[in-house]
Amino acid sequence: MNSALGRINDVSVEEAESMFRDCCGSSEWAKRMARSRPFTSEGPLMETAESIWNNLNTADWLEAFSAHPKIGETKTASTQEEKSAQWSTREQAGMSSADDALKEELAEANRAYDEKFGFIFIVCASGKSAGDMLEICRDRLGNDRATEIGNAAREQQKITEIRLRKLLEL
Repeated sequence: MNSALGRINDVSVEEAESMFRDCCGSSEWAKRMARSRPFTSEGPLMETAESIWNNLNTADWLEAFSAHPKIGETKTASTQEEKSAQWSTREQAGMSSADDALKEELAEANRAYDEKFGFIFIVCASGKSAGDMLEICRDRLGNDRATEIGNAAREQQKITEIRLRKLLEL
């Protein structure tokens, strides 16, 4: 067992919940993850994380979405923890090469998305350019709300997995 996994297993429930909230903004997901310890290896940790996520309700998913900054924004979401905010900045590195016009187009697409669906546009931004994210947002604007909640939940699951792996590297 690696030392980070040992630390996750050994900290208090409150500390574990905080660590897990850095990975996913759903308080219910973090509570269930903390109660699921100890984890024997990365595999069971990831399997448990996915299983818990897929068995949450829409309100829990929406809470997780609200913990993210909007794609392209530099300010953090009000519920976002410090480590999560640092990870968001790195995950959105594709925005750094975008010009002002592209940033404004993405901001407008974000506003349209939020107005239509009632939550922010969630995409696993790692490895994507600003243009890629704009195209994905525009494509998803054609969906109905139920479809889009499912899309956003799948993207959040990808983000959570990446962040859990980062947590294991600390």
